[in-house]
Amino acid sequence: MVRPSIVLFGDSITEEAFGEGGWGASLANHYSRSADVVLRGYSGYNTRWAARVANRAVATISGHVAAVTVCFGANDAALPDRASAAQHVPVAEYRDNLRAISALLQRRWPGVVVILVTPPPVDEDGRRRRCRYPYAHDYSGLPERTNAAAGVYARACVEVARQCGVRAIDVWSRMQKFAGWEKSFLRDGLHLTPRGNRVLFEEVVFALKDANLSLESLPADLPLFGDMDPNNPAKSFEDDEWAEC
Repeated sequence: MVRPSIVLFGDSITEEAFGEGGWGASLANHYSRSADVVLRGYSGYNTRWAARVANRAVATISGHVAAVTVCFGANDAALPDRASAAQHVPVAEYRDNLRAISALLQRRWPGVVVILVTPPPVDEDGRRRRCRYPYAHDYSGLPERTNAAAGVYARACVEVARQCGVRAIDVWSRMQKFAGWEKSFLRDGLHLTPRGNRVLFEEVVFALKDANLSLESLPADLPLFGDMDPNNPAKSFEDDEWAEC
């Protein structure tokens, strides 16, 4: 039996996923006996850069990859006339880049489940507070990202997923269904708090379950403790499923 992998490919929302309370760490714990969670997160990257390096980023990942989350857009949506202008990517190009990334992943791993994740919402007050400290020599005090702009990219992400026949997680819309989401889910107006990570984790688990990759559908990589015969442990490995173990 080959233990599958779930790859997380994205920007800082993904790079931080294995931090304390991170959604990737929770995912690894959730699938601890069934799948390996592999991190490929690149803080600050937009889809323009990600599309150029995607092949190299996943080149060292071997074995059976069952699913890939693709979480970009928070940097693409940076405003073109503010502090993070260098990260901005026009929304039309953003769509094209997401299509290219999805196609590359599907060519590399035929049958892989691709899940596009929208950028999270933006708490402009949180970003404005951050900008009180000069960032990239911008002293305007204006947020370099807005929630309205993030929403444009979130809707584009969902539309690309529909066109490409892959799954989407609209975390931008999902988080805003909760009162007080601005401070509860976002620590600096953009990056996730432990509660924000929990929301994304739950959405990813739901999407994987919908793709028949739930805990119930994935076998444990070795017999569970309760299935072991303490008087004859070797008997537990006699089934064909464990013959190569």
